[in-house]
Amino acid sequence: MPEADDVGALTREVVRLKEAGDYQAATPIAVRAVHLAEKVLGTDHPIVAITLNNLAALYRAQSCYADAEALYLRSLALQVKALGPDDPEVGSILNNLARLYDAQGRYAEAEPLYKRSLAILTKAFGPAHPSVSLTLNNFAGLYEEQGRYADAEPLYKLSLAFRVKALGPVHPDVGMSLNSLAGLYF
Repeated sequence: MPEADDVGALTREVVRLKEAGDYQAATPIAVRAVHLAEKVLGTDHPIVAITLNNLAALYRAQSCYADAEALYLRSLALQVKALGPDDPEVGSILNNLARLYDAQGRYAEAEPLYKRSLAILTKAFGPAHPSVSLTLNNFAGLYEEQGRYADAEPLYKLSLAFRVKALGPVHPDVGMSLNSLAGLYF
């Protein structure tokens, strides 16, 4: 199906531009990916949820929080319906939605989402997985922003330990965990 291949190509370009920090260039391509995925695969397909999640991340990065929230919630609903409430994709979207709420200072809403994300991802992958480490690091950041340093520290340390175990001591993600932990002490 050539149009489905186009969704994949658009998505790869969105990811490339997002990783380069070019959110404005990535956004219209992400919108096209959503529309094409809906047209080709139907509005309830898990691939549509992935394209919605990608677009939501771009909106979050540009502080378009209301747009991002609506897309994350729709993506979450689609993935829960298609894959079940304990699928790792659901855990990843919960982490992303928690990050959105965290960025807005909606800490009480973010915390249970991080906890649920951690439970899903840990069950699916085990504790020493990069997705678990990322969520731990994000969750620790939530606590740090609230001045809950005693709660943040063990999460940062776990994230660091899991990243070292999974990725080796010189991986850039290990550096991110070290930086986060050091920031807590500064």
